[in-house]
Amino acid sequence: MKNLTPILGLLLLSPLTPLAAQVTVEVACEQEQFLPGEALPAAVKIRNRSGQPLRLGGDVDWLTFSVEARDGFIVTKSGEIPVTGEFVLDSSKMATKRVDLAPYFNLTKPGRYTVIATVTIKQWDKQYGSKPKSFDIIHGAKLWEQEFGVPLAGDASNRQPEVRKYILQQANYLKQLRLYLRLTDASEGKVFKVFAIGPIVSFARPEPQVDKFSNLHVLYQTGAHVFSYMVINPAGEVMERQTHDITNTRPRLQMGPNGNFVVVGGMHRPVASDLPVPEASTPSDEVKTSQP
Repeated sequence: MKNLTPILGLLLLSPLTPLAAQVTVEVACEQEQFLPGEALPAAVKIRNRSGQPLRLGGDVDWLTFSVEARDGFIVTKSGEIPVTGEFVLDSSKMATKRVDLAPYFNLTKPGRYTVIATVTIKQWDKQYGSKPKSFDIIHGAKLWEQEFGVPLAGDASNRQPEVRKYILQQANYLKQLRLYLRLTDASEGKVFKVFAIGPIVSFARPEPQVDKFSNLHVLYQTGAHVFSYMVINPAGEVMERQTHDITNTRPRLQMGPNGNFVVVGGMHRPVASDLPVPEASTPSDEVKTSQP
């Protein structure tokens, strides 16, 4: 009789195992650490092993998310993540739905968080949840900031321009120091964009300049003999990206024609990540004008 209890337990649980394995849900993130306001992309992977096709995406709540802080506090939502778009997931196939969690959850406080994705299959009246996926919201040390006026076009030029702020921050990500840009309003209460500019060495500070078009030029050191140069417009879009090597001179920013800034010194080394796409190597001692 003593052995019947565990046997009965196994018999009761065994029919549930294949049912639970019919559909599996997994949340994956490209990285595990983010600054407040930075895009937080997540990929939800849905696998169908039910032996029949599933029709998903027709309802606004077919895929939902919940985010919880380490202390058990449920993070408030600022809106529903748009996930509609009907599709059929055949048996033995996997579908991936990509979303950005940042605009829809209040993730301004640094700490450890977990996200769970839940898929509702209306035709079965069942829900399938993912395992919790952890990520961190981390602090960034402010290195530099500058307010600027957003240029107005055409007949709007007689109005007072909107004032925004460029902020450069650095933070450690997986033991690597990264340089970030935060683009906000003048009060820093509204965040327009946050993203990682790239890795930076700890022994050198970035060299930022704002030109007459309110574009941000940033020259920063990424290695012992390597610099990166980036131009970002007032909307937070990367317009130009280059790599420069130290030669007999060191790369630096200098005022160029038409009130712009250019890189002089060192040598421009074309690489695949350049914007615009490089055509040939050009010495950066030659003054070049960046487009506004």
